[in-house]
Amino acid sequence: MAQAPLLVVEDLHAGYQSGVDILQGLSLEVAEGSVTLVIGPNGAGKSTLLKTIFGFLKPHQGHIRLREDEITSRAPHGLKRLGVSYMPQEINTFPLLSVEENLRMGAWVFRRDKRRVQARLQRIYDVFPVLAERRKAAAGDLSGGQGRMLSVAREMMAQPRLLLVDEPTAGLAPALVDQVYDLLTQARRELGATILLVDQNIEDAVAKADHVYMLNLGRLKAQGPAAEFTAARTRELIQECLLG
Repeated sequence: MAQAPLLVVEDLHAGYQSGVDILQGLSLEVAEGSVTLVIGPNGAGKSTLLKTIFGFLKPHQGHIRLREDEITSRAPHGLKRLGVSYMPQEINTFPLLSVEENLRMGAWVFRRDKRRVQARLQRIYDVFPVLAERRKAAAGDLSGGQGRMLSVAREMMAQPRLLLVDEPTAGLAPALVDQVYDLLTQARRELGATILLVDQNIEDAVAKADHVYMLNLGRLKAQGPAAEFTAARTRELIQECLLG
């Protein structure tokens, strides 16, 4: 018997203004333990999808479920307690705080459980030893790659069931792109994360994904196993989106 998906999005309508929907009846599923990739041209609704799932936007219609929990319109802090984390496009750290202080902020929802916090810190340091070496350094003094590492590690402190990742390679030099994907792969393998990833770096992202959804104008254009999204097919689909 197939395992039920971790995340289910059904008939989702959402946008930034009343009566104007960016997402127009979108449905998708995310299997537990997978990397599920969402691609599409600019304006397709990819980032809007993640913001709606994480409660930054309230949908006008539709449902979002995390296993048995209905999480539609749940506030971000409530979703954190259920094991959902969100990583925005920019490096998401507090530059004046130390690396370790940033990591402890990631464990805010169980901050009073000192034993658990310490155990998570040690696990993160085992997986990302460079952060252990620089634990006392200010986050603002880290390199770009290390800053991304800290962003991922801070979200992983809470041991999320689902990690929503929005354009993690945006604006990065090519040498750092592989590092970011390696970090996400490591987080999935070593820390047990399920990842819903939005990325414009399509070819590299597809190579790391299990399943792909392509959006266009807030609707589903295509979906399937990542192996079906060859470079040629993906280019053809994008051209169809752009040409209408």
